[in-house]
Amino acid sequence: MLGAVCAWAQAPVVGDINFYGAQKLSPERILNTLKLHPGDRLPGSKADLEDRLSKISGVVDSRVEAVCCDGPRVTLFIGIEERGAPHPAFRSAPAGNAVLPPEMVDAYDGFLAAVASAAAGGHSGEDLSSGHSLMDDPRAWAYQQRFLQMAPANLNLLHEVLRDGSEASQRATAAALIGYAPDKAAIIDDLQYALQDPDAAVRANALRSLTAVAVLASKDPALGLRIEPTWLVELLHSIVLSDRVESLQALLALTNGTAGHERAAQHGQAAGETNERAALDLIRERALPSVIQMARWKTPGDALPAFLLAGRLAGMDYVDTLQQWATGNHDAVLAKVLSTGRKKAGGTLQ
Repeated sequence: MLGAVCAWAQAPVVGDINFYGAQKLSPERILNTLKLHPGDRLPGSKADLEDRLSKISGVVDSRVEAVCCDGPRVTLFIGIEERGAPHPAFRSAPAGNAVLPPEMVDAYDGFLAAVASAAAGGHSGEDLSSGHSLMDDPRAWAYQQRFLQMAPANLNLLHEVLRDGSEASQRATAAALIGYAPDKAAIIDDLQYALQDPDAAVRANALRSLTAVAVLASKDPALGLRIEPTWLVELLHSIVLSDRVESLQALLALTNGTAGHERAAQHGQAAGETNERAALDLIRERALPSVIQMARWKTPGDALPAFLLAGRLAGMDYVDTLQQWATGNHDAVLAKVLSTGRKKAGGTLQ
């Protein structure tokens, strides 16, 4: 999970610089335009950096985010949307009157505070195997036990707020809490609907809830939980960093059983109805350059999830992919992914 965004007023030192979205525009030109390089002091204005990027020919939109912290150094993420590039289109904000009761909002706010405290202490582990998050931290876990009671008792209201509530913060809370409903099949459509919400926090919470459902679906295929990969893949084109990072995690969970199903099929065993292979094919068709670009990020912790997905796209198993990562043989794996993608695309992929 990405760390907290640093305050720009602190002007920390730039560490690694990671790019996403730019396929035609070179990193060198971007950095020369910004007059910014690793080791420099971070400029005081995020808006100024984005304004400079917007003046580059062919740039439709840009986004700069600083993520805290390796000592005084921060990781900088620079997102570029180029003219003609694919990008997700989101719904207009709903204008309904549905609201959550104060006790649900207060419980979620308390949970966020507990998670922030746990992360600061290095205790942010969680278990998604039940189809929802259960944190290792006792305080956060206690709030989640309350969510397990609140969600089924207020399921219709969560559904209404998520689809029609006019306040983005309420929809974001609903996207998190609805994931604790016991019938996961009944909430998948709501969560996939929320992936097209105009607010990034709503989409991020919906993606996290869907990731947990995907973990359960992979663990127990007999449940028949089906998550359509279309919007997960489309969010890999987003200018918003959290869209890309969280959708990548969801796709990792969704495709987790692919190798196992293929081995089962080779031995004549029933693998069950899954859409994992379809998800991988869709990534190759629609978003392979985005995955490869993220796998090449300079910050290892941020690059590894994309590299693991790249290994699956190349037909490699998890252990082999991790071995290639550990030995630094990254380019060979990514070259294999590109080769596989070209074959799938009839030799047209660049």
